[in-house]
Amino acid sequence: MTDPKGPMPEPPNLRFLRRLVTVLTAVMIGGLLVIVGLLVIRFSQPPAVVPDGITLPAGLTAEAFTLTPEWYAVVTEGGSRILIFSRRSGALLQTVEVESAP
Repeated sequence: MTDPKGPMPEPPNLRFLRRLVTVLTAVMIGGLLVIVGLLVIRFSQPPAVVPDGITLPAGLTAEAFTLTPEWYAVVTEGGSRILIFSRRSGALLQTVEVESAP
């Protein structure tokens, strides 16, 4: 007979479960650190400088706006026309007509 007070071997499933929980904990801590790091990096960048005013051709109203380092674009007329302006001079560089799908 075996001594009931002596150490009993650990079941293999319990050992596997303990390792699985340890790995999951490490992954969760690592993921949380990555998310916090990304938030710190993102919010430490200076905000984009948006022009004070944009002069659109007569009769057009802006519906959407996007910004790049070299130019900005204004979507007008229900998304059928995109006006691209220079960020340096504010001059209209290009007008893009967007065809709607049939």
